[in-house]
Amino acid sequence: MFSQLVFRIKPKLTINYSLLFLFCFTVCQAQTTEKISLEEALKMALKNNRSILKSDLSIGVTKEYVTDVKKQRLPDIAINGIYSRTTSLTEFTGTFLSNKVVTRLEPEIYSLSTTVKAPIYLGNIINNAIKMATINTEIAVIEKEKAENDVALDVIATYYGIYKMLKLHEIIQENIEEAKIRLKEIKSFQSHGTVTKNEVIRAELLLSDRELSALTNSKNIEIGIHNFKTILQIPEEIDFVIDTTGINLNAKLRDPYTTYYNRAMHNQEVTISEELAAVKKLEAKSARGNYYPSIYFFGNYNLRYPNYMFFPPDPYLYSIGQVGVELNYNLSSIFKNNTKVHIAEKEFSLQKMHTEIIKEQVDDELFRNHVQFQEVVDKFSVVDKALELAKENYRIVKLKYLNQLVLSTEMVDADNELLLAKYNRVSNRIDAMVKYYELLHTAGILGYEFEKE
Repeated sequence: MFSQLVFRIKPKLTINYSLLFLFCFTVCQAQTTEKISLEEALKMALKNNRSILKSDLSIGVTKEYVTDVKKQRLPDIAINGIYSRTTSLTEFTGTFLSNKVVTRLEPEIYSLSTTVKAPIYLGNIINNAIKMATINTEIAVIEKEKAENDVALDVIATYYGIYKMLKLHEIIQENIEEAKIRLKEIKSFQSHGTVTKNEVIRAELLLSDRELSALTNSKNIEIGIHNFKTILQIPEEIDFVIDTTGINLNAKLRDPYTTYYNRAMHNQEVTISEELAAVKKLEAKSARGNYYPSIYFFGNYNLRYPNYMFFPPDPYLYSIGQVGVELNYNLSSIFKNNTKVHIAEKEFSLQKMHTEIIKEQVDDELFRNHVQFQEVVDKFSVVDKALELAKENYRIVKLKYLNQLVLSTEMVDADNELLLAKYNRVSNRIDAMVKYYELLHTAGILGYEFEKE
């Protein structure tokens, strides 16, 4: 009955009343309801989810950063121009401001210069910066894979959660119909004087309780579907159907535990931590690079007026250029850079330790998921047997009840036990599937394994 859930469009009409009928007819003809399976929901989420779109933007930024860092190898080229007017040169050959001698200079000064400076060796700092930028790009790609893995699990858990509530709704509705029939029977018994008014009240209370449970479950379904739309980035007004007719409840591990363990030790979270450790190692190398001198190639060419190579300056335009190698060495780095190096090395060790901690956490999480999955699977036979017993018990009690051999309280107890047994069986299968996908998520192979299905 509730294997599908339909979302209705609520269009806002702002047209003339003369076109209202034609518009409504057209909408009714054109409107179609599409079914969304779990596979389609996953594809939609991986395409539209904002967390994944954010990861795409992050990848683009890191790639641009790699390009920017590589440009540090290129030479710096600068052009400088100056124009000014000067006064005459006044010299005071005597005591303070006495015996002044005025030398007339050329009143105009102008120059045009071009400078080229290219790094030759900077303690390997640029190469390390390029490597760090490249690793950061790889990290961004892995973070996108992790985001896809997380979103996929979110989609699956929400999808199966809604499916569980839909199945519960079916069970409750069946129970409500049974309770209504039973209420009619009790009222019939009351009319013949075989039961008291209290029995009728109890039956009515049970029916009310079931109706309240159905109402609460319906609201929970609405909340789950709203969350589902948020994950898929589907507007509220879109009309679609959650298709659960072909849903898979056959949870079974294809590989031994060691296979999932080996994959988990290299899942996205662990790999990101290892890549960050590589970045910290390069940062330590860059810090040590400050101990080394900086070597640059340089060249410049100048046009100047007047010629200040002589004094008084000659009133001629002249040119001069030079090419050479510049070496800079900061002697203070010998004692100032030690702390930076020690900090970088300790941060590298800290990140390596963090990686080991993450591996331990992943190991614990994988083991817990595996044990819980096996526990749920082992319950299959138990809940199946419990359902059979609950059905048989309900049949016997109902037969006795119709023959006035048991009280209504026993009938209610048998009804509750049957309702719980039905739900436990469905819930158990669904929980097994969710635990199965959680195990794949921890191993970092959720998307890959889902495609194989």
